[in-house]
Amino acid sequence: MNEKKLLGREFVILGVGLALGLGLMLGVFALLKKFDLTVLWGGLAGVLLALLNFFLMAVSVWRAADKAEAQDVAGGKRIMQLSMFGRYALLLGALIVGAKSGLMHPVAMLVPLVLVRPILSIGEFFRKTGEKTE
Repeated sequence: MNEKKLLGREFVILGVGLALGLGLMLGVFALLKKFDLTVLWGGLAGVLLALLNFFLMAVSVWRAADKAEAQDVAGGKRIMQLSMFGRYALLLGALIVGAKSGLMHPVAMLVPLVLVRPILSIGEFFRKTGEKTE
């Protein structure tokens, strides 16, 4: 399976999973009578940040793989390290700004970010038998 098709499939799985997780989270806040617009905006911001982080990670992996194929393994490793630092700095900055602004609930912003790994892991169960990710 080529990289673009695989990324598209994983992106769809992640998007659907995050949408379901957002709906569940909003429902829990509503049941606890803690729902307000800050929860909605925080959840939407968290979903967008999670999708952006995943996309930027995929782009940096492609770039690092290209470097490694060109026999520049150190360059590929450097790209991954810089990417991770940059993505984490972006996430931290966005979370701080969102929480400090008072427009977004901090927990609602964090929940989608925490759900990314479990969603992708669960998505593996739905992969067709014999389907390769390479």
